[in-house]
Amino acid sequence: MALEIIGFPRSNFVRTARMVAQEKGVPYEHIPAMPHSDEVKAINPLGLIPVARHDGQDMVETYAIAHYIDTAFDGPALVPTDPKGAAAVNRWIMAVNTSVDQMLMRRYVVEYAFHKDKDGNVVRDVIDQTVKRLPKMFTFLEAAVADGYLGGDSFTMADCFLMPILAAVQNFPEGKENMANCPNLQAYFAKLSERDSFKDTAS
Repeated sequence: MALEIIGFPRSNFVRTARMVAQEKGVPYEHIPAMPHSDEVKAINPLGLIPVARHDGQDMVETYAIAHYIDTAFDGPALVPTDPKGAAAVNRWIMAVNTSVDQMLMRRYVVEYAFHKDKDGNVVRDVIDQTVKRLPKMFTFLEAAVADGYLGGDSFTMADCFLMPILAAVQNFPEGKENMANCPNLQAYFAKLSERDSFKDTAS
């Protein structure tokens, strides 16, 4: 049975799982599905995306899915196999999954995209609080990609987690403004935007 990755295509985490599969050269079927849909809840009762299936195995949580793809299939290792190398990459994956995602996606992009009043206007309460903290986060990321990739000088799974967030955050004015002040991040994003795994998962 072919690998199936199930979830809303605009989700940064769904895109991460798809990027990992493509970087590994693993054929997969992307099945669009909204969070909390019956199809998703059949695999993850919490309704969170992505979910995945392969060879009779149901999977939930982006990192678990990505780790499965990286270890179950042939292809370049996206997380080093030695403990120290793995720890270095996993540090950045966890940082993106927690601090970066919470600020840039949950408290910024998602608020812009989905938190509207009855007249369709963006409710800015959370956004305005978050905008004050954006420069510190972007300064952190600017330093993190100084060697060309997230946390180092070669492409890893951590980059698959960060790139969808950077793509999303630039759709809104304060995110675009902060990116413009970060030459390392601009160069990083421009370079990795040329990878097939990024281009082919844009929708």
